[in-house]
Amino acid sequence: MANIVFNIALGKVAYYAGLPLTNDALIAIPIETSGIVSDATMRDYADLSTLLAGASNEQTTMGRKTLASVTVTVDNTNDRVALDASDITWTGATGNAISALVICYDPDTTTGTDSDLIPLTKHDFSITPDGSDVTATISDFLRATSAA
Repeated sequence: MANIVFNIALGKVAYYAGLPLTNDALIAIPIETSGIVSDATMRDYADLSTLLAGASNEQTTMGRKTLASVTVTVDNTNDRVALDASDITWTGATGNAISALVICYDPDTTTGTDSDLIPLTKHDFSITPDGSDVTATISDFLRATSAA
C-alpha cells in the first residue's frame, strides 16, 4: 500500500485510475536510493518532471512499467475505495539500487513529457538489482477512505 499520496493527487487517485481513455495509463517509475528526498518533500511535487529535477533520480536501467489490469473497487462495507493492479516484473533487473516506486497518471501515452505525468502515490520498494527477475506486488496499491 502507498506510503504517501502526493498533495496534487489527494482525492483524485481513484478518478485517474478508473478513466477508460484511449491512451491514458498508470506508470510505475523506479526511484534510486541515492539522493531520494524525504516523503515530506516528495509529496509536494506536482508533476514528474519537477520531482526528477530535484535530488531524486529515476533508475532508468530497469525502466518504467505500465500498470496492467487496474481496478477500482468501491467497498461500502468498509467505507473505502481500493485500487489494485497486476504485479510488475522486471526481467533480469540491473542498475543502481532503488528505494521507491512512484506511480504516475499519464493522460496521453502517445505524446507529452514528464511534466504531463501526475505523481499519485509513492511506495517504499528497496532492492539492489543483481540481474535476477524482480517483482513488485501491487495488491491494493491504494485504499482511500473518507475523513469523517
